[in-house]
Amino acid sequence: MFYAISWFLSFMLLALWSLACWGVHAVTVWAVGSAGALAGGTAAIDAVLLPEWIKVWIPPQLAEDFGAMIASVGPVFQAALETVPALSGAVTVLAVVIWGLGALALLALAVGAHVLIAVLKRRTTGSGLSGVAAVR
Repeated sequence: MFYAISWFLSFMLLALWSLACWGVHAVTVWAVGSAGALAGGTAAIDAVLLPEWIKVWIPPQLAEDFGAMIASVGPVFQAALETVPALSGAVTVLAVVIWGLGALALLALAVGAHVLIAVLKRRTTGSGLSGVAAVR
């Protein structure tokens, strides 16, 4: 009976692990695939510029220098965002590898539980027989 319970729990943990990995993979592929849409050129860079309420608190020259720095880094940032969707295949491979390692760990724990149950069962059965033999 304990064997069935331990294997049932092990398979349930494996199912939960698979569901969690699938969900994280789906969200990650969606995020990586949508990263190219963020590379909108000047519209995305203008969104990074300082809001008006902060410009009141800093000197105008500093705000201008900050805007120039953002504008100069913009093309590099845009090129990086355009290449990110190509990584979605690597995300899939990484997800399968992580899932496989987790599944192997869960399988090892299931086998360990099976062996532990067998050892405990043998120990309780062995001590019971030796007590009966000592009485005779």
